Amino acid sequence: MKAVRYVAYAIVGLVILAIAAVAIAIAVIDPNTYKPQIEKVVEDSTNLDLILSGDIGWSFIPLGLELNDVEATLEDERLVKLDQLVAQVSFWSLVTMSPQVETFLLSGLDARLSVDENGSGNWTRIMPEGEPAEEEEAQPSEEAAADSEGDQEPLNFNVENVEISNAQVHYEDKTTGQSVTLEDFTVTASEITLGSSFPLNIGFRFATNQPEFEVVGDISARLAANEDLNEFGVSGLEAIFDMSGEPLGGESVRAELAGSLEANLENETATLSGFTASLADLTMNTDLSVNGFGDKPQLEGSLSIDEFSLKSLLDALGQPAIETEDPDVMKAIAFSTNIGGPAGTVELSDLTFSLDDTTFQGGASYGLANSAIGLDLQGDAINADRYLPPASDEDEEAAEEEAPQGGGSAEEGDLLPLETLRSLALDINLGLGELIVSNLTINEIKSVITARDGVLKVEDFSGKLYDGSFAANATLDARSDNPKWTITKDISNVQTLPLLTDLAEVDMLSGGANMSVNVETTGNRISALRSNADGEISFNLAEGEFTRMNLTRMACQGIAMVNQESLSTSDWGTSTPFNDMKGTFKIDGNTLNNTDLVAALAGMRLEGDGTVDLAASDLDYEIGLRVVGEIHRDEACRVTEYVEDVVIPVECRGDFAEDPAGLCSFDGSRFRDTLKTIAANAARKKVDEETDRAKEKAEEKAREEIDKRLGEDGDKIKDAVKGLFGR
Repeated sequence: MKAVRYVAYAIVGLVILAIAAVAIAIAVIDPNTYKPQIEKVVEDSTNLDLILSGDIGWSFIPLGLELNDVEATLEDERLVKLDQLVAQVSFWSLVTMSPQVETFLLSGLDARLSVDENGSGNWTRIMPEGEPAEEEEAQPSEEAAADSEGDQEPLNFNVENVEISNAQVHYEDKTTGQSVTLEDFTVTASEITLGSSFPLNIGFRFATNQPEFEVVGDISARLAANEDLNEFGVSGLEAIFDMSGEPLGGESVRAELAGSLEANLENETATLSGFTASLADLTMNTDLSVNGFGDKPQLEGSLSIDEFSLKSLLDALGQPAIETEDPDVMKAIAFSTNIGGPAGTVELSDLTFSLDDTTFQGGASYGLANSAIGLDLQGDAINADRYLPPASDEDEEAAEEEAPQGGGSAEEGDLLPLETLRSLALDINLGLGELIVSNLTINEIKSVITARDGVLKVEDFSGKLYDGSFAANATLDARSDNPKWTITKDISNVQTLPLLTDLAEVDMLSGGANMSVNVETTGNRISALRSNADGEISFNLAEGEFTRMNLTRMACQGIAMVNQESLSTSDWGTSTPFNDMKGTFKIDGNTLNNTDLVAALAGMRLEGDGTVDLAASDLDYEIGLRVVGEIHRDEACRVTEYVEDVVIPVECRGDFAEDPAGLCSFDGSRFRDTLKTIAANAARKKVDEETDRAKEKAEEKAREEIDKRLGEDGDKIKDAVKGLFGR
């Protein structure tokens, strides 16, 4: 036991002697006398010129080092300058193997980083050429790292005070002219101890010249980390960023962050509590927990955006205003949802999105592994026309100027990103109580959209439209570079007069429209889709009316000419009622061909055929009004045996983008052929009448002659003659 005691005394004595030696060395040795040697070592081993202008000092209790006024230059240009560096460590904490930094002070750091015209950074020239870094010596082997992890003890580390002040970093890229400055950078922290929280404050100014942009930031929070450095926390976060510059239109905008964050790297969990982020009058709030940091994290929480005005936000950010037909829209936008779902899927439930006086409710989902999107939203009512830009004469003039001249065409790009479509996985169910768009009112809209493996389907797009209904289906097969489109659509009893009036202010046709559309086409450009279109449109209008076109007057004009009389009626009205107008359009690219147009009119049967050129907005139609009965009470329009079953020709030709009602008129050139037919019919009838009268006279004369000559035997001969003439 005495031997052990003596050994302990010896160890204590050696420690005391070592401490005394260190204390004497610090007291006796002046480090400033070694500044030339320190400068030379740095200059010999690097391309830097080290200038130690200030004093170097050290202390024993606490054990510390102090540097003042240090500068390093590279090729006669400043790289780094430092006003003061103070690092003090508690000597006794080193003896007890619990290191404690009492003070770390860094003041006046000034770093200058630059990239020359050849794209080379000055920091890459610090070390002499031909001296590769000794990575193998610098990095421990994997086995050693594994061994150290197995025997690693929790680190007992404490820092009493950290202060960085007046630091700045300047970066310049001469190849682009871009410069970035970080200045007025300050960091203060105290009582930094693993296992408990400590305060942290950061301030800075960040600026760029391309574009001119500046951020002044102030961040304060309490940080915490456990002794194993696998659990971290941020509480009481308050961050303020004042921004200004060209991206903000010269305006000054404030952004703020607040809340708390906890993360456990070992359990792979993180929690965001009471977090708010604001920009001008836009504020987002969230509470969110994450379980798993891999490919399939599981999320749970809530997210909301307080009601804000998009127009006010854009104005505060110095952005161009959004001009809308209704200046009072986009002033009340809000969003809220709960976040959840199984691992690997983000599900939004109880989702509510409001836009002014419109509200959408439902849910959504997103698959992190396959980017699958699910969406189920139901809205009440929205007037989309309120959100359109207001029409102006300048817009129309600009559109005319941009239109291709001389038959040329503007450069056309692809309509859809095919690669993106092939990767889509969609399940979308949308509904809307009422939609007003292009002045049309559509009710009870339903839409089901799916996408898988490059095939996009609109499986149901239906709604109520002007006392009728519509239903459409569409398929886009984008698996090839020449995508195929298939569209089918059915319209039932849609009233055409209010529809056309609201859509294009055209009030020339009324009736309940029934239509069936089947179209196929290929391509990824509008011109190709129109050129390759193939299909059929069949239609029927029951109990309708041409409201701005009187076909009866046109027919009567022709009949009056036949009767060689003039019409006396002056009030013909401006409409023509009809019943059961139907036909079929064959789609051949940009051309619609119709050969079976028929409709029943009063005393007439409308028959027609023609073409519609969609590319040229050109209509070329020949209509015949076949007379089948009395048409009008005007005496000159009486239907005689000469005009019955005659066709009165009408032509409809011209640009239907203009006034459609002015395209149709009586076809005088074709009516000449009609007159020839009528004249020929009348001549044949007159010949037949004259022949009949001549035959009757001949028969009568023959009978008289026979009676005269035969006397009493005349009756027998009369009977024979009657048999001969069939009378």
